[in-house]
Amino acid sequence: MVLFKLFLADFCKIINNKFMLKKILTPILLACCLITTSCAFFVAGVGTGAAVYTYKQGELKKSYQASLDKTIIACIAALKSLKITITERTPAGITATIEGRCSDKTPVKIKIAMITNKITEVSVRSGIVGVWNKKRSELIHAGIAQKL
Repeated sequence: MVLFKLFLADFCKIINNKFMLKKILTPILLACCLITTSCAFFVAGVGTGAAVYTYKQGELKKSYQASLDKTIIACIAALKSLKITITERTPAGITATIEGRCSDKTPVKIKIAMITNKITEVSVRSGIVGVWNKKRSELIHAGIAQKL
């Protein structure tokens, strides 16, 4: 019990010192996020705006700090600059899907989802089932990032 009281007294001193509060609590909170959520969610959430991707089942996902409308425009511009023909565009509320074909007839599918008003998640899948082209998906993401 005495040990707990000492800890509580030290903790109260830390709370009064805002610099120490930030210095100690920030790593603790980040560690809690990492432990309680999946690793991919943590990487995507913390890495917003940085070149952090998650690759799962042929989909290369990245979050961007941009509105849904700006991201859709950037995706279309990136596909056009890479000479990928857009075959279908389907906006649906807070999500959108863009499908296209490369010059070698390889299909490309982009799913865009609004996370917040200023953050969107873009998922790029290029290739056919079982034969995904990760490099092409990375190239499309680079084009999107350049347009934003």
